[in-house]
Amino acid sequence: MKTKSWIPLESNPDVLNTYARTLGLDLSDHAFCDVLGLDKDLLCMVPQPVLAILMCFPITKETEAASKAEDVASGSTTATEVDYFMKQTIGNACGTIGLLHIVGNCTQQLKLTKDSFLDQFFKATKDLDPAARGKYLEDPPEGALSIEEAHQAAASEGNTAPPSEDEDVNLHFVVFVQRKGRLLQLDGRRPRPIDCGATTESTLLQDTAGVVKKFAELTHSISFNLIALAAIEA
Repeated sequence: MKTKSWIPLESNPDVLNTYARTLGLDLSDHAFCDVLGLDKDLLCMVPQPVLAILMCFPITKETEAASKAEDVASGSTTATEVDYFMKQTIGNACGTIGLLHIVGNCTQQLKLTKDSFLDQFFKATKDLDPAARGKYLEDPPEGALSIEEAHQAAASEGNTAPPSEDEDVNLHFVVFVQRKGRLLQLDGRRPRPIDCGATTESTLLQDTAGVVKKFAELTHSISFNLIALAAIEA
């Protein structure tokens, strides 16, 4: 049976802000913004506090090898150590999975519009396991709101022409969040959250930058893009 596939989202904070609002995320206090680089001076330009970071990078043999090594090393980390983790069962849906991972793990800081897609989705899937959550997103039960139309509309926005649903796209999104003093990477293609070390709410961005630098060195790649969900400056 052919895997269901969507048009991928562009790694663009404006696209994400519009998409998130459409799904019911209240962005009156927070918004997605670009992280322009990993140097200290550039990181300081990002408003604080940062709730989460979305990373987009090309999948290569080197990144896949690094991921497999991390999966083995993090074998004791379980999905219960984060508030919300789900599997990706739809091709090119990693941007949407990333957005859901962010919202699901920042529920205390974020507000959802009542009866919106996000409100209904998290209420319906809170007690499901990661695989069942992914299946619910792919094939929602009768009467449940579907995210597919909103995703496809968001995927048509941005600065570049979107590829087709069946086009082989090698770009992938993952999320970094802080939970219980640990920096966790959430990737719906992988079996569990990845513990990347200690962090705090105030150092999440800097600690994520450190992980990304190591990732770039390990994979011999500087082709990545970071977007932060951060407080709106008054």
